Amino acid sequence: MFENYTFTLASASPRRRELLKGLDIEFTVEPGKDEREAYSADLPHYAIPEFLARHKSETFHRSLEPGEVLITADTLVFLDEQILGKPRDREDAAAMLSALSGRTHTVTTGVALRTLDRIHTFSDTTEVDFKPLTEAEIDYYIEKYRPYDKAGAYGVQEWIGFTGITAIRGSYFNVMGLPVQRLYTELCGFLC
Repeated sequence: MFENYTFTLASASPRRRELLKGLDIEFTVEPGKDEREAYSADLPHYAIPEFLARHKSETFHRSLEPGEVLITADTLVFLDEQILGKPRDREDAAAMLSALSGRTHTVTTGVALRTLDRIHTFSDTTEVDFKPLTEAEIDYYIEKYRPYDKAGAYGVQEWIGFTGITAIRGSYFNVMGLPVQRLYTELCGFLC
């Protein structure tokens, strides 16, 4: 379907790699620079993931080749308007999971698709409900799974997702870090 293009995923995330493989698109992985994620304080919270994905694309460490499509993404967890990024340490992870306990939050992934001559961005949002979590459950999950590389301090595909999530409205894969169905649709519109 996309025979005339080569694809580069600019992400160190093993989950994004796994999800993109599900689209049967051949791609290489080339993580971009590890930069501090900065954005204007007056940017609406729901627009931040798309802004960050575009920034990652525009600051990619090399020029693109003809026919190359660069894919960048950024996922954030929002509890009301509070941003829950990746936890700094164990205490931060425990505080995030305690805040999510018994509540509904949203997960938004921004994605940027870029070629030599154009860029297209979009975002996808999913609502997630957690049951009330006990302190023992939070401690067990953090100790065993060490979720320090995950926005909101949890992975939906891990133990806490199996035991703590009571409902998901929207894309499950978006919560993992890449809304693959939407990505496929957007790629078709961008390239076809």
